[in-house]
Amino acid sequence: MLTRQRGVTAIGWLVLLVPFAIVVYAGVRLTPVYLNYMNVARSLSTLTDQFRDGQATPEAIRESISKHFEIDEVNYPTINDIHITRDGEGWQVEAAYYDQAPLFLHITLQVAFDKTVTVGGGG
Repeated sequence: MLTRQRGVTAIGWLVLLVPFAIVVYAGVRLTPVYLNYMNVARSLSTLTDQFRDGQATPEAIRESISKHFEIDEVNYPTINDIHITRDGEGWQVEAAYYDQAPLFLHITLQVAFDKTVTVGGGG
């Protein structure tokens, strides 16, 4: 008499768990990249409070960002990768960059980040 097997076989479990494991591993590899971006975004956001009086200059903005990057241990992007342009009465500070996290072998995950704030009277 034939009996019906119930449940999932070992190969079935592998087929189910391998994609899940790859996604979890990718998340673990991307976590430091996103934590770094959060430090960059926080550093740029504090500029709006720091330069409310309208006395912002590109040199003062760069100095402030440099200090925040040093405190938060941000190594990438560098202070030279931050673009400061005139925006009406204020300054527009932009950090637009790509970051990569190695996945396995020659496969990397690339993420694009773009944070822009207006400092000193531009809105």
